[in-house]
Amino acid sequence: MSEVEKVYPAGLATNIQKPIADPGIEPHRVRLTDKSEKAAKGAEQQIAVMFGISIIGAIIAIWGFVAFPIADLADTRNNTLWMGIGMGLSLLGIGFGAVHWAKTLMPDHEVSEARHQARSNDESRAKAIEIIKTADAESGFTRRKLIRRSLYGALAFFPIPALVIFGDLGPQVGDTLKHTIWKKGVRLVRDSAEGGTAIKASEVTIGSVFHVVPENLKDIEDHGEKLNQKAKAAVLLVRVEPSDLKEDPAKASWSYDGIVAYSKICTHVGCPVALYEQQTHHLLCPCHQSTFDLADHCRVIFGPASRPLPQLAIEVDAEGYLVAQGDFTEPVGPSFWDIRQS
Repeated sequence: MSEVEKVYPAGLATNIQKPIADPGIEPHRVRLTDKSEKAAKGAEQQIAVMFGISIIGAIIAIWGFVAFPIADLADTRNNTLWMGIGMGLSLLGIGFGAVHWAKTLMPDHEVSEARHQARSNDESRAKAIEIIKTADAESGFTRRKLIRRSLYGALAFFPIPALVIFGDLGPQVGDTLKHTIWKKGVRLVRDSAEGGTAIKASEVTIGSVFHVVPENLKDIEDHGEKLNQKAKAAVLLVRVEPSDLKEDPAKASWSYDGIVAYSKICTHVGCPVALYEQQTHHLLCPCHQSTFDLADHCRVIFGPASRPLPQLAIEVDAEGYLVAQGDFTEPVGPSFWDIRQS
């Protein structure tokens, strides 16, 4: 009786094929670099060129980032184009070089071994070290200095563009977010493409919300700088019943007859806080649901934001228009740059 008939009933065994024999490993095909040292040397030089291209790509990415600072749409396109080309070359150079190295110079013999129970003992550790040393000797990593050194250079240059970009994501708070263009006596104007109009206190009804910017924003001629200043100085103006406000006595003069003004920039990651719930006096950031209590100095009551929205102190001028008492007393925007107030 066959092995198949021992396992399956006689009626079933007739339709079952016998196991296919192990075909074994295909015969090894000798490469040109295995037969010719000249060919091996040429492959080594080709690999070094690929790693060199990776270095050049990293330099191009850094140049694109520095040469085209993002100020308008054209600069954004050039910045993105050259950084993309540079980082693409840098990554592809390392990838192609590593693949070419493996295909032309590293051993390509196929091997198989019986599976065994894995145990960590002194003998297996010694064997692992021996394998590593053998792989090093066979790949020529230690022996082929040109490949090794060019690979070190490619790996050293490849992350530099990322470091440059990430380093620029965290501007110095003292130079950027700590001050805005709000000044004493600057009127609050409606945020509109046509140019905002000033707001009188009598125009702000209970429950209404105004998106406002400083009037002196129109004096900035450079478009990129104007956008930067607007992003920092944007404010939400809301009026509530004065009795609903839980004001700190030290900040009681910062509001006017129930009218309060707070930075529109969420203190989590800088999204615009623009949703106001009139009954609860809650302000909601739509990005990550940070919620602030407008009636209690925009205290954080839910979500990942770590501090209240900064308040802009306001008053009314001789003509009845709402004006700022000065700049914010603390940095606006996200708090993850380890803001230090002085």
